[in-house]
Amino acid sequence: MDMSQYLDLFLEESMENVQKLNQGLLNLESDPTKLEAVDEIFRAAHTLKGMSATMGFENVAQLTHKMENLLDKLREKKLALNGEIITVLFKSVDALESIVADIRQGTENNLDLSQLSSDLIALEKGQKLNENSTGKTPMAVTSSLDLATQANQLSMNEYEKDLLRAVQEKGLKAYQIKIALDQGCVMKGVRAFMVFRNLEAVGDIAKSVPTVQDLEDEKFDNEFILIHITNLSIDELKDNIESISEVKVDYIQEVNPLNEVAAVAELEEDEIIGEVVQNPLKDVPKIENGQPAGEKKQKLHQTVRVDISRLDKLMSLVGELVINKTRLEQIYTSNNLSGLNEAIEQINRITTDLQNVVQNVRMVSVEQVFNRFPRMVRDLSKDLSKEVNLILEGKETELDRTVIDEVGDPLVHLIRNAIDHGLESTEERRAAGKPEEGTLKLSARHEGNRVMIVVEDDGKGISAESIKKKAIQNGVITSFQAENMEDSAILNLIFEPGFSTAKEITDISGRGVGLDVVRSKIQSLNGQVSLETKIGQGTRFIIKLPLTLAIIQALLIKVQDEIYAIPLGTIDETTSLETEQIKNIQGQKVMVLRDKVLPLVFLKETLKVPGDISNKEMYVVVVHKGEQKVGLIADELVGQQDIVINSLGKLLTGIHGLAGASILGDGRISLILDIGSLF
Repeated sequence: MDMSQYLDLFLEESMENVQKLNQGLLNLESDPTKLEAVDEIFRAAHTLKGMSATMGFENVAQLTHKMENLLDKLREKKLALNGEIITVLFKSVDALESIVADIRQGTENNLDLSQLSSDLIALEKGQKLNENSTGKTPMAVTSSLDLATQANQLSMNEYEKDLLRAVQEKGLKAYQIKIALDQGCVMKGVRAFMVFRNLEAVGDIAKSVPTVQDLEDEKFDNEFILIHITNLSIDELKDNIESISEVKVDYIQEVNPLNEVAAVAELEEDEIIGEVVQNPLKDVPKIENGQPAGEKKQKLHQTVRVDISRLDKLMSLVGELVINKTRLEQIYTSNNLSGLNEAIEQINRITTDLQNVVQNVRMVSVEQVFNRFPRMVRDLSKDLSKEVNLILEGKETELDRTVIDEVGDPLVHLIRNAIDHGLESTEERRAAGKPEEGTLKLSARHEGNRVMIVVEDDGKGISAESIKKKAIQNGVITSFQAENMEDSAILNLIFEPGFSTAKEITDISGRGVGLDVVRSKIQSLNGQVSLETKIGQGTRFIIKLPLTLAIIQALLIKVQDEIYAIPLGTIDETTSLETEQIKNIQGQKVMVLRDKVLPLVFLKETLKVPGDISNKEMYVVVVHKGEQKVGLIADELVGQQDIVINSLGKLLTGIHGLAGASILGDGRISLILDIGSLF
């Protein structure tokens, strides 16, 4: 059965259950008497076990099964909750999250779960972890006599011996492995397939007895023998195989091609290709991480859960659109022009409603992002020996799914900085007359057609003077520039790529490291990030993001015969400009706008627009990037319009100054300017 079609659903459900496990453990740690939290954790682990077993992810199924056993003892009050149990359960959740993430990426997860499994078993038995053994079953030792008894089962012909010699010269090893299935195993062919899948992920299978076809058809007892080529050790190989339920390794013996290990039916010639042995299960769809191997790099589909009422509204609007389409056809055939205007108004209303509903369908709450942070804050506060109270507000605020997926990493960076560098140690807070527990607040709210996300701490704040000194030292600004900069502009220098703080500047240590990446990511989402701080009181990072990246409001401008779109969120104002108002300062063309010098960017030159139309009067669109402003010179202002953003495609991605394109009502294409890259 092809399970790959269910992979998207499995991944989404798995991440939800991993999040439930994290949240449940946090609740349990804060109040160990809350038995309902144990029930929630148990249910999430049980659900995850069932799904992963169905999909064939045995490592996940076995780990969650051991978690279930331990949680069951806690539920029945046969065990008392302690710090060791909480720590091991958190480590188990981290391991599950890592495995699921690798499945999503289509990469192999080499996480060793043996010690974690042993710890869970030991805790379930009420043992202390230092009393716990490795948890590994002893490896069967096979004597030469035992091998001799296998003489009638496996041997190599001369070609195979030559192949193994070549393999050994390359530093690899060849092992003869006898595998036994449990007596009660029902689906023997499936278990054999899973063994092949695991082994082929870490090497090549050179020989199989019985034949592959017999294994597929379950024409064998409960044992089969393989020769496997790999660079793993015997213990690693055994762990790899026995991670599959109902499968046991009887013995593993390294094969020396110079020694006769005994006689056997030789492989058919068509099973060997050159120096590489063909996959013995060549006719069976190979599944790796839950999807066919040939589709391993296929990008997973993004999914959004939608309230059924929104879909009902969408269906209703589509119905109205169909009715009005029929009405337009009737007007065309009957030449009833009097009803045309009314029909156009109806279609205009429907398309506006349709746009809003489709936009809402793409919306998901920021809770999906915010829920990642309580666990992260808990771990960081313990690592840094700080007491941190995390406050989450506005989790119900909705954003476009695309924005939600991208905004998580910048928030992680800001939160880590706030805990590591913003909040003082317990001793420092006590000396400053502050509560010993620091407060970190993460909030979201709508502000017009944008969403504001704020990361705020009540720590020591950031010194503008220290930033100024460091920026001058690093060559980010000159001393002359620094003298004429306001404090707000100086503070925002920490977002510049060349800015970094030194360890000796304790009040801002580490604040600048990587913040340029945060700003770049936010700007790639057509958003803005800014900073507010007060010495001794704390710091606020303010992120403003568009509700959606699919449809935006833009100002259409004309440069020669070309029409360009500028996102409204980046525009401060527009004004007219005559040639004689243009000044030149050190080679830079500028204008004076309300007693301030405004640098000018001539789009015709920057974008290399063909044509020689020259107007005495030009138009200036004043745009901003953080605290900086420039004036974009256009020949004509066409007007404001909602536009649908389309990608330029792989071939045109990354062109300087362009963020995408949109198709206008008359069929022409308007390129959308990337304001950030024009500065």
